[in-house]
Amino acid sequence: MSNKMDRRQILKMGMFGTLGALGATVLAPLERVFGSGLQVSATTSTKMDHARMGHGYDPGNEITEGLKMAQKVLTDFDYGKVSVLPNGQTLREFEITSTEQSVEVARGMMFPGWVYNGRIPGPTIRCTEGDRIRVTFKNLSSHPHNIHFHGIHPTNMDGLQPVGPGESFVYEFDCKPYGLHVYHCHVMPLSRHIHKGMYGNFIIDPKKPREKALELSMVMNGFDLDLDGENDIYTVNGYAFAYHNHPIQVRAGELVRIYLSNMTEFDLLNSFHLHANFFHYTANGHESNPRMFTDTISQIQGERGILEIVFPEPGSYMFHAHQSEFSELGWMGFFEAK
Repeated sequence: MSNKMDRRQILKMGMFGTLGALGATVLAPLERVFGSGLQVSATTSTKMDHARMGHGYDPGNEITEGLKMAQKVLTDFDYGKVSVLPNGQTLREFEITSTEQSVEVARGMMFPGWVYNGRIPGPTIRCTEGDRIRVTFKNLSSHPHNIHFHGIHPTNMDGLQPVGPGESFVYEFDCKPYGLHVYHCHVMPLSRHIHKGMYGNFIIDPKKPREKALELSMVMNGFDLDLDGENDIYTVNGYAFAYHNHPIQVRAGELVRIYLSNMTEFDLLNSFHLHANFFHYTANGHESNPRMFTDTISQIQGERGILEIVFPEPGSYMFHAHQSEFSELGWMGFFEAK
């Protein structure tokens, strides 16, 4: 038997019962972790009820640093330092740094990330259409990086020029059009910079405020732990099963608005499926785009949209990718409506 195990074998053996105990050793290639001298057995899940979807893993209830970060990312919107320019235009100033940092992506599992402001995904930048945005980017890592913002802006602000280690660059432009956009590193090779974690959501609100809602930011992503060009873990907001045993708390009858984007590398599509309910979905979050009423949507990398959901009655509403493998490898959670 080969010492190297693929992600499906890891799943069958009880991914989180086994790997959770291994802790930070995941920083080494997986074939080194699963050496021939290591005895691996499946976790016992027969007593887990179907409401918590036992599949041979145990996400656990431990409040880890990675889980805390994933919970924070949901509602952590960065509006920047606000001032008013002489012409009356609102100016929002942000500082973003790039560093190399180990990030917990599942219980006890560390990933050697390239990060914006110390986390994966990076900060959720938020402004209003017509605001001027000024982002001071400082590269504190040992590799060239930059920031490419989706949206409409001058080409000299497009984030194609690499910013070397120890260097900085200021991106400045007027925010348009309104909707949900993303940003990410655009230094070659693109796949390496994105799969290492350099991306985030970029929200431009319309001048007329949207209807009041509980607002959440979600970035779908994956992590290639052994650098073989295939993801071993899939997550929302950078932590596997983040909202599984610790569901997102909502109120029945309340409007919930989700800013959802896909920054998964190595897979052509990712998806979002909601159980026992439907939602309205608008691509890019702009009213000129068709509005769908559905329970499942898919996105290519860089695609994004806004979901608006009302939970009709109290209960646990599961959500997950509708690629079974993605769900079983971490992309699964619950809304708990009260």
